[in-house]
Amino acid sequence: MAQGARADRVGEQIRQELSQILSQQAHDPGIGFLTLTRVKVTPDLQLARVLYTVFGDEKQKKETQKALERALPYLRRQIGSRLSLRRVPELQFFYDQAVEHQDRIEQILIDLKREREENPLPQDMDELPSSEAGSSDPASAPPAGRPDDADES
Repeated sequence: MAQGARADRVGEQIRQELSQILSQQAHDPGIGFLTLTRVKVTPDLQLARVLYTVFGDEKQKKETQKALERALPYLRRQIGSRLSLRRVPELQFFYDQAVEHQDRIEQILIDLKREREENPLPQDMDELPSSEAGSSDPASAPPAGRPDDADES
């Protein structure tokens, strides 16, 4: 079996149980609209890093972080009672910034597409200014820096 497969399985179980606990049993008003994206467990199963995202602004993120810290002992006890592990991993919560990065990349791509639609490239070589128009087709020219095949024989 691959190294770390058990840690991955335990992490997935912890993520599922935490999701259920937070949605059904934890009634802290500080916990907003929360999504657990991933749980990374160390190979020795002693530490579980829980990555989450929150719908809301910076203030909502801070409130959710504080609420999760307050609920930590309760959540760990619940995980211990639901999973059959010799030792329950210590939980740490971290805000997952990957979603924000993905949103930022998507917005950049949308902006580029809109810019291309507003300023389309010319279709014919005749429309290019004389300084940009070449006399030969660039696709048929040999790549720069490569010797010709005839020189090798």
